Amino acid sequence: MGILFSLFFSLLVLDLLFLQMATADGGTDSIEKADVKGSIGAILDYSSRIGKEEKVAMEMAIEEFNSQYSNQHIDLLINDSQGEPIQAALAARELVYRHRVKAILGPQSWEEASLVAEVGSQAHTPILSLAYATPQWATERWPFLIQASADQSGQMKAIAAVIESQDWHRVTVVYEDIPSSATGAILQLSEALKDVGIEIGHLLPLPPLSSSSSLVEELHSLKEGQCRVFVVHTSLQLGVHLFETAKKMEMMKEGYIWIITDTISSLVHSIKASTISSSMDGIVGVKSYFNETTPQFKIFRGKFRRKFISEHPDEEKNEPGIYAAKAYDATWAAALAMKGGRGTGQQLLEKISNGQFDGLTGKIQFTDQKLAPAHIFQIINVVGKSDRELGFWSETSEEESGFGGDGRALAQVVWPGGPRNTPRGWTPPTDEKPLNIGVPIGSTFKQFVEVIQDGNNISFKGFSINVFNATVERLPYALPHKLYAFNGTYDELVRQVYLKKFDAVVGDVAIVAKRFEHAEFTQPYAEPGLQMITPVRSKSSNKAWLFMKPFTRAMWILTTFINVYNGFVVWLIERNHCNELKGSVLNQIGTLLWLAFSTLFSLHGEKLHSNLSRMAMVVWLFVALVITQSYTANLTSMLTVQQLEPTVADIETLKSSNSMIGYCRGSFVSAYLKDVLGFNEKNIKNYSSPEEYAKALKDGQIAAAFLEAPVAKLFLAKYCKSFMAAGTSYKVGGFGFVFPRGSPLLHDVSEALLNVSESGKLRELENSMLSSEKCEDAETEDDETSRLSPSSFWVLFIITGGTSTFALLVYMLHRNWTFHDSTSEHKTIWRFFIAIMKLWRQRTRKLSRRVSDVELPRGSPNIEI
Repeated sequence: MGILFSLFFSLLVLDLLFLQMATADGGTDSIEKADVKGSIGAILDYSSRIGKEEKVAMEMAIEEFNSQYSNQHIDLLINDSQGEPIQAALAARELVYRHRVKAILGPQSWEEASLVAEVGSQAHTPILSLAYATPQWATERWPFLIQASADQSGQMKAIAAVIESQDWHRVTVVYEDIPSSATGAILQLSEALKDVGIEIGHLLPLPPLSSSSSLVEELHSLKEGQCRVFVVHTSLQLGVHLFETAKKMEMMKEGYIWIITDTISSLVHSIKASTISSSMDGIVGVKSYFNETTPQFKIFRGKFRRKFISEHPDEEKNEPGIYAAKAYDATWAAALAMKGGRGTGQQLLEKISNGQFDGLTGKIQFTDQKLAPAHIFQIINVVGKSDRELGFWSETSEEESGFGGDGRALAQVVWPGGPRNTPRGWTPPTDEKPLNIGVPIGSTFKQFVEVIQDGNNISFKGFSINVFNATVERLPYALPHKLYAFNGTYDELVRQVYLKKFDAVVGDVAIVAKRFEHAEFTQPYAEPGLQMITPVRSKSSNKAWLFMKPFTRAMWILTTFINVYNGFVVWLIERNHCNELKGSVLNQIGTLLWLAFSTLFSLHGEKLHSNLSRMAMVVWLFVALVITQSYTANLTSMLTVQQLEPTVADIETLKSSNSMIGYCRGSFVSAYLKDVLGFNEKNIKNYSSPEEYAKALKDGQIAAAFLEAPVAKLFLAKYCKSFMAAGTSYKVGGFGFVFPRGSPLLHDVSEALLNVSESGKLRELENSMLSSEKCEDAETEDDETSRLSPSSFWVLFIITGGTSTFALLVYMLHRNWTFHDSTSEHKTIWRFFIAIMKLWRQRTRKLSRRVSDVELPRGSPNIEI
């Protein structure tokens, strides 16, 4: 609203001034001749080099048009704006209302062009703007405005590409403090640099009429900083003054990089050779490109030089630049539309917009009253008394852009001070101005960072400090620095870097996305991850059946079978020699089982009468001895070695039971637990020391604690018997060093940190930290792998089973049985086996009835099958 009010007020003043001029002049005065088809107006700044070139080019265009079309005659009326927007608006009103021009060319600055466009839209007079920066919305705001100068926003992408190609990450931008720069070019430059990851460390606006003293003061502040890459976007006059002052302050020597935009680089051809060689040597520039080798331009150049020398003999150089070429093409565009003398206002606007021809700068064709944006830019290097070409940057589409048509890199650059090697782009800290580094006071685990205050003396130690010192030792240059203690949250500490109160941060600072808004991180020096820590409990919490654990189920079954089988063989062989093995069926069953299992503990060799039974019994006793000793050893191991497991298996168990959990005070973990893992905020507690964690876990105040992986290692090293990690590790965090966004130190420190890691020094420092916490690890063993199975004794089982079977076969074959003598014996054996089968069937039926009673509800009908 303020801008519109100012514009309205300015136009109101202009109306009053113009009425006074018109009254004093006696009304409008037509100067048209009988054969004149119309007049074209132009508003230029005669005091500037651009204005001088444009005036000569426009006059040449009108002369050539009138000469080529002899039946036509167009006048050119030029007014001097003196570089003042109000004066430009007055000149526009004079041209429109007094001289009745059909179109107006110029002016050069957008501040002037915006007021002239307002006058032209009110009078329905087309305005062909030659302004450097024209907003995209301008033609909608002023319908009679035509953008006759190609949009230069692409050059900001070219500048960003040049900076990126030299591997610089931070720049300082110096610009002329006028509205068109602040709202146009600088915003475009900021976006282009951001797209390639380059940070603008400082923006320095300079008033258009900067005094030498104020300029010295501003440059001194830049010299005190570390950044040595400067992008300059000013007018030619202010730019030359800037470089002359910088030369006096020794800021044009080796180590400094200066990059200029089109506003200066397109006018290098006009700067005095002495000024270039003394104050601008080594500067790199980006300017709009047009083909200067065409026959049309060569003819234009010859005529231009002769005319320019005659009109401006005080100028040292008389070469035409792109501003002259654009003015020449714009004049031809207006003149061709006026050919025939027909059409004014809207008709003339349409004829200009629809016209097309080949001009000095290329094909002239308007789309939506705008020339196509420039997409080819020339990269130059100011050397000696002029400039030389380094290469081209082009943008064929939004996705495709680069240097040269074949992607070639730039040619060798001569930088300020004469070196050909690419400067570093920044100056390292010095002893006089060391790097100021913030260190957190409130670290939960002092093994990482500990701040010790002894009176006025403050010292720092810990794993993070040691890693940083080892990293600094591997930098290719000295890095003077000073550590400062900071008492606050880690987020506040990172923000101090953004506020430029610290140059860096060293400590156990986690790398999280939110903190990248204010700073950047090096490579992590501690592994990322978030671990759940819980108390431990014994896996064998039910000890009533612990005696069954040494053997697997298969082992128990096979051992029982072999026992019964061996007992049966001995019973069968010995029953005729021992009256105790005879009797009723139940008595013989009991005797058989007793004989089978008693051999596990004694041989009873004196009671055996057959060598076959003795052979089977000796082998089985050996096997039984091995099995019983193995059982005893494994059971003893289970009783003496504690097998542990976490009390909580995963986070779902915690959430379903609504359990309390803990985290480290001041860390990012709280937000992660709430927003990502979905815990209730009321169930989250914070703690500030390992002892508080341990006490809360042991007392049951919390069911689990969530710690970052590096500190979880340290915690478990101290409390290895009481707690353990459970569940999955969430890949977040990791500790890193903090630097400002775009800091030139970031790349070098990250590379040095990788060298520390690859050399094994980082692992050595970590092991040294963990070894400071003494604790014997609780040995855990998987329950199934510790139990004995048949696979451990299959050879022994084959030997004893084979021996007993062999004895049985020999006994059966060599026994001289007769039918009569053995009938009663066979009957007894068969009654024995029949009794066993009946007993088994009865127990099976009882079990089936019990299952039926449980499964069928009361009152259910009986179902017969």
